[in-house]
Amino acid sequence: MTQPISNRPTHVSHAPHAPQLGPPERRRLQIDASHAQIVIALGVLLTIVYFARTPLVVLIVAVLVAFILEPVVQLLERLKLPRWAAALIVVVLMMALIGTVLLLSYQKIADLIRQLPQYSTEIRNFVLKLRRQAQQLQSTTQDILAPAQPEPKAVAVVQQTSPTEAITSSLGTLSEFLMFATFVPFLAYFMLSWKDHVRKSTVELFDPSNRKAAYATLGDISAMIKSFLSGNALIGLFLAFIGSLVFKLIGLPYYFIVGSVSGILSLVPYFGVLLALVPPLVVGIGQVSRTDIAVIVATIFGLHLFAFQVLYPKLLGRRLALNPLAVTLSLLTWGSLWGPWGLVLALPITAMMKIVFDHVERLRPFGDWLGE
Repeated sequence: MTQPISNRPTHVSHAPHAPQLGPPERRRLQIDASHAQIVIALGVLLTIVYFARTPLVVLIVAVLVAFILEPVVQLLERLKLPRWAAALIVVVLMMALIGTVLLLSYQKIADLIRQLPQYSTEIRNFVLKLRRQAQQLQSTTQDILAPAQPEPKAVAVVQQTSPTEAITSSLGTLSEFLMFATFVPFLAYFMLSWKDHVRKSTVELFDPSNRKAAYATLGDISAMIKSFLSGNALIGLFLAFIGSLVFKLIGLPYYFIVGSVSGILSLVPYFGVLLALVPPLVVGIGQVSRTDIAVIVATIFGLHLFAFQVLYPKLLGRRLALNPLAVTLSLLTWGSLWGPWGLVLALPITAMMKIVFDHVERLRPFGDWLGE
């Protein structure tokens, strides 16, 4: 006999359902994705900054030049000149002034360049003398502490630069110089003559809901750049004048050129005091006494300390509110990316980044991290 079919429900096994995420876990995943996007965007941005170094440096320098010339353009506008004519006159006068200064300083600069081999010989002899004294001290210490052991002499291999490499390097430097000499004046002129249009068009790139914040950000960046340029100009003139005066009193050759270059190099945060020592020491070694060398070192250190402890806080105020760690990391990063130009432009670029971060809610923690 056939047994009746049971009406009991059959159990069908299903795949286990994925666990449902609660609000905290979902929020945590969103934050992690946001951080990952920021890291990827930062990597892409650094890549672009590295490979587009020359045009970006030219653009930033042109912006700084435009800010320097803006007060003169406004003065000419008050004399009923159209803005395009005022901008053209100011840019032409700037180029004429630079050419006049270079022409007047050409003879002294040429003499200094001709005598650089003599200075390099003096420096080499000075370094060799210090090395011999160090070797004598090391030999004496070894004789006292332990018998001297024969050591194999190291053979120094000097790699000569091929003519092709020298020509390629020279062409690269010449191309960068030509780009600066041609594009910076034109860019500065267009930025001055089209100032209102550029600012309005830049604000209109953003969504209507963000245009107010964009306008405020541009205003804060403009105020920071003006304060940065005026403060550094006054500090640089002060350092150059005092340094040149001291160098003249001790009889340092080419004191005006050396003092000016040293004053400008001293504006680089932290590393400026070391960079500012190079020009006077290069010219001074073998030309002045050891007492005068000590006076040069004391003058550079004293001026640098006075500038960054007294003048910078008073002239720049809170416009450049960056903490020391942020300043050091910015110098390291931009110096690695752009070389000497990176050291010069590191502070204004980082200060602009902080202003942007402060006005964007999602990036505000980064602005707080950069701040004091």
